[in-house]
Amino acid sequence: MPNRRAFLRSAAALAAGPSLTGTTAFAQGADSRPFDFAWLKGQARLLAGKFYRPPADLAPPALANLTWDQHQAIRFRADHALWVDTPSAFRAHFFHLGRGFREPVRMFEVVNGRARRITYDPGMFDYQGSGIDPRTLPKTLDFAGFRLSFHTDWSVDIAAFLGASYFRAVGGEKQYGLSARGLAIDTGLNRPEEFPVFNNFWLERPAPNATHLVIYALMDSPSITGAYRFEIVPGDTLTMDIDAALYPRKPIERLGIAPLTSMYQYGENDRRVADDWRPEVHDSDGLALWTGAGERIWRPLVNPATLRVNSFFDDNPRGFGLLQRDRVFDHYQDDGVFYEKRPGVWIEPKPVSGQVWGKGAVQLVEIPTIDETFDNIVTYWNPAAKVVVGREMLFAYRLYWGAREPFPPASAQVVATRDGIGGVVGQKRSYFSWRFNVDFAGGMLASLSNNATVEAVVTASRGKIELVSARPQPQINGTRVLFDLHLTDESLEPVNLRAYLRLGEQPLSETWIYQWTPPPAAERKHWITG
Repeated sequence: MPNRRAFLRSAAALAAGPSLTGTTAFAQGADSRPFDFAWLKGQARLLAGKFYRPPADLAPPALANLTWDQHQAIRFRADHALWVDTPSAFRAHFFHLGRGFREPVRMFEVVNGRARRITYDPGMFDYQGSGIDPRTLPKTLDFAGFRLSFHTDWSVDIAAFLGASYFRAVGGEKQYGLSARGLAIDTGLNRPEEFPVFNNFWLERPAPNATHLVIYALMDSPSITGAYRFEIVPGDTLTMDIDAALYPRKPIERLGIAPLTSMYQYGENDRRVADDWRPEVHDSDGLALWTGAGERIWRPLVNPATLRVNSFFDDNPRGFGLLQRDRVFDHYQDDGVFYEKRPGVWIEPKPVSGQVWGKGAVQLVEIPTIDETFDNIVTYWNPAAKVVVGREMLFAYRLYWGAREPFPPASAQVVATRDGIGGVVGQKRSYFSWRFNVDFAGGMLASLSNNATVEAVVTASRGKIELVSARPQPQINGTRVLFDLHLTDESLEPVNLRAYLRLGEQPLSETWIYQWTPPPAAERKHWITG
């Protein structure tokens, strides 16, 4: 499993660097050429018709062999930022090649429909403390990526693109967390995953005082090429409108559109590896789904003992995302990385030529991890239509980065999931069962009368559901659902659970779904007391 969180540490460290002032010495190529998205799509199509060539100009050994601290010591000079000497409300800072970021990325600026190459200059960087003498570096170096800042606070990032096709953004909390990427290929299969790369970026100079920024990227990989357009609008919830044109070189078994990558080590519902002093460690705590039929679903994340892939089949989904609903500091107690401030990301499919996404599945991949520095959660849209070599595939969607869901359900939401041994307190257990506790809040729950008969509807893929109750929970202005799952076999296969609240025939909540893996038979006997 690659360390997908190195970007987070790199971006945070560089953003914390000293703010330098002065006149820019921004270096650009002398030549320019016409540029627009149609031209870029044509380049991606042409590239797909050629044999894939891996990047030839990798970072020289002096940079590739840097320690983490040495690489972090290379700081981009703020007085060399792109657009620092213009009335733009945006600035771009560039990441240096080195250590884990060895593949060169070419940068261009687009002005009035013409693109000019942004050439590397060692004068853009401060190398003090890195052990690197910039005079020994090749003059032909490119960059590793870039980060963006906005005029409301030049000292912090609003977004960054670094490594393969990964990118991150922040909302009002100004806190990085999970990441997105351009494309996922064969994630969760029994062979190495393919990581397409954004190897060229075009940054369109914004008009004076414009509040949106347009970026283009060219993607390449052994299986596919792509042209991407990003329109970024900063705010308390930052939005990215993304248009992607994909050109397959060869068949792809599992294509992932709009992939999100996050980390879940342990939380209140899954303490399998909870040997840390902190109560919870995760960037996201659940997958939210809004189906084409209108159903709202919440699936708490887990850190499984073995690789787990779930598919949620749908037709034209309205949206989905990885969220951090639990935003209480006391639940994490981490005053260094502030997990309660991590943004969620919601994906809203958009039509292209009147067509939306059609049939397919939101897939959730959960990978075992014992370390919070490794992202182990991936979700994406997997189209039902097969990938056809040479056939253009067009997708459009909007990403929302922020603390709150952009389209929260009108019904009650799941706010906590807990589990533990089942049975009745004070009575001996003659068989093994497992207790689940699901808290719902919001919607109509707080306004219900005291004698309203709220029912918990609970189902399981196997076993027997027992001791079901739905109790008012004044502390959260909601309702607590409790039930036991009595296993009637010794299988270790996961059990799929569903639960929601209703009043009469009226649903009151979104649907909670969960996948629970039973313990071995020998461990189950440990809890049987009579």
